[in-house]
Amino acid sequence: MEEGPYVLLYPDGSEVKNIPGTNTPFKLHLYKEAIGKAYQGITLFISTFQDFLANDCSGDSSSEDSEAQVKSTSHSPHYESDTLIWDVPDEASTPNAGSTSNRPPDLSLPFLDQEAGKKGTNIQENRHGQQKCYTNYTRLYAPIIIESDSEVSDDSRQHVQEESTDVLTSADIVSNLSLKIIKTSCSRFNINRADVWDGAIRGFRRASYNPSHDMLVKFTDDEGTTEDAVDTGGPKREFLTLLMDCLRTQRIFDGPANRRFLTFNSAAAREDEYFLAGQMIAVSIVHGGPGPRFLSDMLYNHLTGRTDINGTVEDITDETMKAALLEISSAASLDELHMLMDKYASLLQTAGCFDYPQSVEGKENIVKDFIQWYIIYRNQYSVQRFSDGLSTLDVIHALEQHPSVFRPYMCYNVEKLTPESLEAVFKAQLSEVGSTRRHEETRILGYWRDYLLDTGEQETGISLQDILMFATGLDSLPPSTFEPQPQLTFERTSKFPIASTCANTIKLPMSKSYEEFKNAMDFGIQNSPGFGLH
Repeated sequence: MEEGPYVLLYPDGSEVKNIPGTNTPFKLHLYKEAIGKAYQGITLFISTFQDFLANDCSGDSSSEDSEAQVKSTSHSPHYESDTLIWDVPDEASTPNAGSTSNRPPDLSLPFLDQEAGKKGTNIQENRHGQQKCYTNYTRLYAPIIIESDSEVSDDSRQHVQEESTDVLTSADIVSNLSLKIIKTSCSRFNINRADVWDGAIRGFRRASYNPSHDMLVKFTDDEGTTEDAVDTGGPKREFLTLLMDCLRTQRIFDGPANRRFLTFNSAAAREDEYFLAGQMIAVSIVHGGPGPRFLSDMLYNHLTGRTDINGTVEDITDETMKAALLEISSAASLDELHMLMDKYASLLQTAGCFDYPQSVEGKENIVKDFIQWYIIYRNQYSVQRFSDGLSTLDVIHALEQHPSVFRPYMCYNVEKLTPESLEAVFKAQLSEVGSTRRHEETRILGYWRDYLLDTGEQETGISLQDILMFATGLDSLPPSTFEPQPQLTFERTSKFPIASTCANTIKLPMSKSYEEFKNAMDFGIQNSPGFGLH
């Protein structure tokens, strides 16, 4: 493109300054509200500022300049039900566009309200009495596509991000990300449950590995023989679950078990383990696995570009530093605070927060700045490489645009599985209404629901996570949807439950009493430690 500056334009040729038909300055979320339609993207155009000025009229316009030609093409990559775009004109073509100054206040873009889904439709809007017009549109470049929920400014960023959580779920977002996965190609992983990390490292570092390829996971038993199971989803989900659990304890992380943050390790940096960890998390999310669920809120906020990155003294693992911060935060007078500043001068200077405050309340900023240095700034290289890894399959962009949606899957979440949420996951496959089989199946279905309630109240030998792991290979609800839909069927030949993690299915035993059913479920699940074992 030519050198700027440039002007951003609506598809009717008017400059992007205010929300169409109003005096309100343009902001993305307000523009979306003005259009009033659900869509995935916005189409805007860009012109050189010189061309825009050269073709700007003062108010008088001929009839030739009073029409906006807008055409939808069948080969457009954009959602035709959402937006209509101009064909890019050739050098000889100069489409005209009029101003929107006389547009009624309740109108947004004129072409969006006119047969938006039809292909090959030409839409004309007459514009009279314009204060500004944009004629002889000589230089029309490629449209700028603003993805839904992108930020338009620092001030509106958080508002737009929080707004998106009311519209999109994590499953919607991950479903879009997973379109990049090539199902006809696969990357192989040979995993031993006794050392998941070693097998994962080999697989992710293999020269032929491609995160866009589907994953084929083969588990080996302790003797090293390959299990007969073929990965149609179950082994992959189990592997990703075990990998996220294993990742928590790696040397690149520090801090409390449920609030882990990155810490610099020279050996890990040489092996580029920070990038690898980020890539593993991104791959797990997009390929149907769980999120890590152990990152600290402070680290997550920093990764997603938030400004509220406050931590607590309890996050500091170095006992000497923690003791110093506790003393500073407990200072009762300004003289005492200044004395403590002198006492810990070298420590505070290292962190870049040595300063004599003018009041005792200044101790709060000293502690806050030190915690930010300890968790974020001193580990900036580690954080950056971790973020680079998360950019795999565009996951980091999804986190930035929808931070609150993904927070429960990235950070520690107090809310755990409930009997109600687990019951909603599984769909019972019942026999024909009125049949004897249906009567027996509904009886067992009642046992199943009571079993979930008892498990939630810890009255059985297992947990709700064990049940989900037994059936799907996941111990928590993933950010993506379950593929296929988990189901309950009924087993008449075995007294114990049988699971197929590939099909996300549990076969419930047809027990004669609830106690027999509960004992059979406990025994069956407790004795199925891995995929392919019943």
